[in-house]
Amino acid sequence: MTTTSSLPPGASVVEAGELISTNPATGDEVARLPVATAADVAAAVERARAAGAWWAGLGWRERRRRLLAWRSLLVNRIQELAELMHREGGKPVDEALLEIVVSVDHAAWAAKHARKILGPRRVGGSLMQSEYAAHLEYQPFGVIGVIGPWNFPIFTPFGSIAYGLAAGNAVVFKPSEYTPAVGQFYVDAFREVVPEHPVLQIVHGTGEVGAALCRSGVDKLAFTGSAATGRKVMAACAESLTPVLIECGGKDALIVADDADLDAAAEATAWGANFNAGQACVGIERAYVHERVYDAFVAKLVARTEKLTVGEQVGPITMPGQRDIIARHIDDALNSGGRALLGGPDSVQGAYVKPTILVDVPETSAAVREETFGPTITVTKVASVEEAITLANDSAYGLGSAVFSKRHGMAIARRLRTGMTAVNSAFSFAVLPTLPFGGVGASGFGRIHGADGLREFTRAKAIARRRLPSLPALLTFERKPSAVRLALTVTKLLHGRDR
Repeated sequence: MTTTSSLPPGASVVEAGELISTNPATGDEVARLPVATAADVAAAVERARAAGAWWAGLGWRERRRRLLAWRSLLVNRIQELAELMHREGGKPVDEALLEIVVSVDHAAWAAKHARKILGPRRVGGSLMQSEYAAHLEYQPFGVIGVIGPWNFPIFTPFGSIAYGLAAGNAVVFKPSEYTPAVGQFYVDAFREVVPEHPVLQIVHGTGEVGAALCRSGVDKLAFTGSAATGRKVMAACAESLTPVLIECGGKDALIVADDADLDAAAEATAWGANFNAGQACVGIERAYVHERVYDAFVAKLVARTEKLTVGEQVGPITMPGQRDIIARHIDDALNSGGRALLGGPDSVQGAYVKPTILVDVPETSAAVREETFGPTITVTKVASVEEAITLANDSAYGLGSAVFSKRHGMAIARRLRTGMTAVNSAFSFAVLPTLPFGGVGASGFGRIHGADGLREFTRAKAIARRRLPSLPALLTFERKPSAVRLALTVTKLLHGRDR
């Protein structure tokens, strides 16, 4: 390892045509990888088009076999990959291991269920047009472009890469410039099990490379990142009417009802606010707690959070610029009348941020309105669950949420304006391969994971097949007046009465 002394720890820089990533805690250089030009990106997409046709032609069974072999290869190298994630992104090794575990589980689910969900099938027809048989299948787009984030450099891209591959597409992947070596690791592993054609390729670089991928002719693009960058991605893709899947973060809220298990709620909140140093789009950044249990909950939350060890359980902030945002949010919360029960103005210490619990923070504060992406949480006392729901929904974002209530968890969950909700847990919706992952509002649109995630990377193909003569014939200029009269009579019988 060498220390890149001219850069802050975690910085990413392009030098002499190479992308250099560094350890966010120490500044040690982790990797140097070649930066792709716009021509390189276009060439990768062109190669992917031919590779995708070959991959789709392998059929469901063989794609499943290859994807499961890829999964197994990553599992057999799990410690090596986790150590790399720790060096390049700062994530504690045990959290890196958990991320890999969940990611390969998703990849396996997609491989095993793609045929059942996407394969050809007969679907119901219509009494009005009973001479036609209806068929439905889902065909791959061809080439999927994926722009991934740094905070979950395997889990998040896998929701697009593994599901896109299982659906029969080739993929061109642009990882975050802060975690390029992690992306390179599992792309290289895929090439070991699919050596024949470049079905999964990787292109490295900063935002310019992402912009080139948007304009490269991919058939669909999946992006995860900030809302500001998401808008730029959409604008670039709109030039060619390239469809997009957008996930732009969140400001997730947790509701603690007066019948909640407070120990379980405090434990989940401490974890949900601080895992991955709070750098999670579905991390808990706001808590709304019923006044009857507020004091007891806050005491338990502080007691659990202050036991966390910075540097071991709470890693460094990966992206240097994010530290300034976290400091600004804490300062704004305190300057607007809030109090810090844990942490405070000195929470940001070099590459690390101490877990911070803020109370009495106005709802207009940046700490409540904007995504912080750090180990901080605001806790607000509410008079009722109704007030908690109103405040939780008062956000431009709508990604994930959580509810703690012994009797009313499901009812509360259904009223939250988010794409996902965990009841009596946190983050659990993300680890279940059967559930779709995505949000509403400023959190974006489209879904990864689950059956919806597989369909996201396909085109629905509808086929109507004649199986009988048309009696009477309607879809022709040769139709007779008697045929129209009969059609009207049948229509009135079928649809003319409210039944």
